[in-house]
Amino acid sequence: MFHADTHLLIDHWTRLSRRPGVVADVPDRNSFHPDAFGLRLPRLFMAEIAADGCTLRTTGSWIESFHGATLTRQPLTTLWRDSSHAMVTAAVAQCVREARLVVIKAAIGLSGDLIEVTLAPLRSASGQIDRVVGLYTPLSTLAFGEGDSRLLTGRVCIGVGHSGRAPLSLAAVDGRRIA
Repeated sequence: MFHADTHLLIDHWTRLSRRPGVVADVPDRNSFHPDAFGLRLPRLFMAEIAADGCTLRTTGSWIESFHGATLTRQPLTTLWRDSSHAMVTAAVAQCVREARLVVIKAAIGLSGDLIEVTLAPLRSASGQIDRVVGLYTPLSTLAFGEGDSRLLTGRVCIGVGHSGRAPLSLAAVDGRRIA
């Protein structure tokens, strides 16, 4: 079960994805309104997806305060321990490939406090999935000692809802296999 704040993003994105005219169940980034998240707005971020990885475009004040740095133009993986980079990269790829939300449950620092980081794909005007909106949801009150690391350690990655893409199938035309 996810935290109520995580459900808010899931429900908001799902409502947008079911609107008329939405391509492959992924809403247009212009239809996403961050102000709908009220007090959760400082825990939102927007990342750009490119061939060389996922780069943060904007981050809420809570996230920047939490990590103790300005994060604009930083790779998304800089928020995570090296051991979690593969999981985060795979989560972004899954989000795009399956056209659905992905939630990463992560631990923070030595305390092991848990946080949910939700990733939701968005389309550009050209129809390409080129952005991911994300939400940090702490699952408890976070307490840190002096010098504690604020890097996230991925524990599990969960695809949420149905995939917006049809499953691949193998077909034959004139005896020749095609996808």
